[in-house]
Amino acid sequence: MADFQVLSVQRTQRLLPHESIAKICGTNPDGSPWVLTQQQAIDGIEGGRWRFYVSVGGRALMVVVATSVMGNSYLKSQDDGDHPVTLLNLPDCPT
Repeated sequence: MADFQVLSVQRTQRLLPHESIAKICGTNPDGSPWVLTQQQAIDGIEGGRWRFYVSVGGRALMVVVATSVMGNSYLKSQDDGDHPVTLLNLPDCPT
């Protein structure tokens, strides 16, 4: 299983936790960019293919799959409450 750092996100205008992130973005070891939809990242985590983390103050926080009160899966950091605050504080994915 490979670990990837999430460096940026593509946000939506929606306020519900499971709808607030459209994509996560980062850089491969060779320097090439990667972009995954939230659902692709969830599938990769749940399938055991990938693990994701964010760096906050030099500390690695794992990105986990959470379930909203409505039963929808979404991404957040291990330290977040119900809303993916840590991911939403990252810069925008490059275009």
